[in-house]
Amino acid sequence: MPSAVLDQLDTFGPHACRQVDYPQAASYTRKLARSHSENFTVISWLLPRQLREDFHHIYAFCRWADDLGDETGDPKRSVELLSWWRSELDACYAGNPRHPVYVALQRTIERHAIGRQPFNDLIDAFIQDQTVRRYENWDEVLDYCTRSANPVGRLVLWVWGYQDQQRRRLADATCTALQLANFWQDVRRDVLQRGRVYLPALVARRHGLDLEQMVALIGAQARGRTADFTPLMPAYRATLQELCGRTWPMFAEGRKLWPLVDRSLRVDLELFTRGGEAVLGMIRRLDFDTLERRPALGRCGKLLLILRAAAGHLWHPGPARAGPPG
Repeated sequence: MPSAVLDQLDTFGPHACRQVDYPQAASYTRKLARSHSENFTVISWLLPRQLREDFHHIYAFCRWADDLGDETGDPKRSVELLSWWRSELDACYAGNPRHPVYVALQRTIERHAIGRQPFNDLIDAFIQDQTVRRYENWDEVLDYCTRSANPVGRLVLWVWGYQDQQRRRLADATCTALQLANFWQDVRRDVLQRGRVYLPALVARRHGLDLEQMVALIGAQARGRTADFTPLMPAYRATLQELCGRTWPMFAEGRKLWPLVDRSLRVDLELFTRGGEAVLGMIRRLDFDTLERRPALGRCGKLLLILRAAAGHLWHPGPARAGPPG
């Protein structure tokens, strides 16, 4: 199995779950976070030390759910494993965590009084991925984002002590925009690796783009056959241009959250937002062709974003208090 998480099912899976105490569980989530995501490690440096473990635990939950959903290669098996993962969440909230991720996560849940809805929503999104491969319209894609992306932002706010609706709404805008930017960036990858198309069919048809023809050409090229995307490109570019145009304002809306949060969180929000906006900017510079070229930030680009956000951290001396904005 390609996933280190799946390789651990014999030790920490449905039929065997070695018991660990909190220090062992916290060490496990820390190692998982550091080994799976360079970007997460960089971002965690900017977090207050007292919150880093909490974010390691949340990240580990997401990493396990993601791999159980996307790395088995068998949708039926994924649904079974995700159902088991939800039963472990039930045990955690019942005060009897068994899996090391949940042994660690229980401490975070109790410390910050986190409700279970965001965790449930994320599991729902991964289960939906096993059965839904196409989206008819824009609203269906946005609805998916309410489960696949927005819960992460809400968990972040919860850990920081923000539970008001205004901040949640602004965080939702940022998280949805990031998810959409990733979709427009990875159209080809989503087809090849997951058999999914997140481009709304109604938008594609409006511009004359045949999504099934696009999928067939992507598959043919991956198998080494001749595939000419040229006839598709005007319609594809028009579709991506409209979708990116709908995504930009969400990033702008999410920026309104920055002055309403602690300055350390503000740095991470700025990093994510500027990174997503940079991806949209690269798509635009590629003339909206992400079929043959995948826009991605290089190391230098990431470093510049980090430096720019860090500079903003130094120039904003006052933290925002938790609670409803005044």
